[in-house]
Amino acid sequence: MEPKAKVKRVFKPKQSKIADGCRRVGVFSKGICPVNGSRLPLVRTINEDDEHDSRKVKDATFDREILLTPSNNTELSAFQAMRSLTIEEYAKVFKSFLEHSTEHQCMEQFNKEELPSIIASLGNGKSTINVLGVGSGTGEQDLKMIKIIQAKHPGVLIKNEIIEPNPQHILAYKDAVMGSDLKNVSFTWHQLTSMEYEKQTKEKSMQKKYDFIHLIQMLYRVENIASTIKYFHSCLDDHGKLLIIILSGNSGWTTMWKKYRQCFPPTDCGHYITGDDVKVILEEMGLKYQMYEFPSDWDITECFTDGDIIGGHTLDFLTGTKDFMNTAPDDLKQSLRQALSQPECSTKKDGRIMFRNDLSMIVVNS
Repeated sequence: MEPKAKVKRVFKPKQSKIADGCRRVGVFSKGICPVNGSRLPLVRTINEDDEHDSRKVKDATFDREILLTPSNNTELSAFQAMRSLTIEEYAKVFKSFLEHSTEHQCMEQFNKEELPSIIASLGNGKSTINVLGVGSGTGEQDLKMIKIIQAKHPGVLIKNEIIEPNPQHILAYKDAVMGSDLKNVSFTWHQLTSMEYEKQTKEKSMQKKYDFIHLIQMLYRVENIASTIKYFHSCLDDHGKLLIIILSGNSGWTTMWKKYRQCFPPTDCGHYITGDDVKVILEEMGLKYQMYEFPSDWDITECFTDGDIIGGHTLDFLTGTKDFMNTAPDDLKQSLRQALSQPECSTKKDGRIMFRNDLSMIVVNS
């Protein structure tokens, strides 16, 4: 499939699409789920003013205490509370996602077909190229892009800096560097979030300029998306490039988020954002950019089988929920599965159900 450059299709979302990604499961108007109209137990906080007579319900199998309101105002209704994934749980299901999706192959296609021409002008003839990776994780994609930069700019010193808050990821990144054959490259790690890095550099008035900055699949977790893009764009040197890789507005995630995001537990105040939303932000800032769409899919067949381990990981990653298969209300689980099988979310290939995981690669000029 040929990537499409400079996509003109612009979808301007309502503010809530970007800003209100955090809603507690069960907190719906009058206790009604917006998906299927069923009445759900209302989960309330301890300090919330409430005219109803709520009770604490304890159970050894519960992960935490919850307050439940009877679903029919007469009988107590209890279910195991849905909760978001911990960092460790997320890492586990993310690994399963990568094993059953073509996301990294999609990035490889972009690296091969488009990245060489994009980075051709980096450094503008300087002897050193400064690179910054934001939320680089274990560095797999970083190292691949560095090799491409070296191939395009032989003999140039590359100073690579990394912003990554997870210490385990930094250790894995360092191991990957030790096991690589890269030469003439220096590495500096900052164990910080992107917001912490921005705050630190502003307080010290030490903003450094970079020739290439990449934000790969990380804008979902920042506090202010527009502010983050604006700041890192300001860190670009002349002829610099800012690369943003994020889920495409054509992906199945868009359809799922629009309909079901209110039914999932909050995920660290994460944002439901796609390439379409980033385009709106860039155009409002008046920034020049090129956009490339690349196809990717994810085999989610097993998520339709109760009790399947891989299927359980699939649903957990899709919803950001711990053990969604066993803790979600049956109506919600059935409705979600039905939506996942629809053409807006997935396609069928050789008897398998392939979720649309298309990516947008957005290159912003300095």
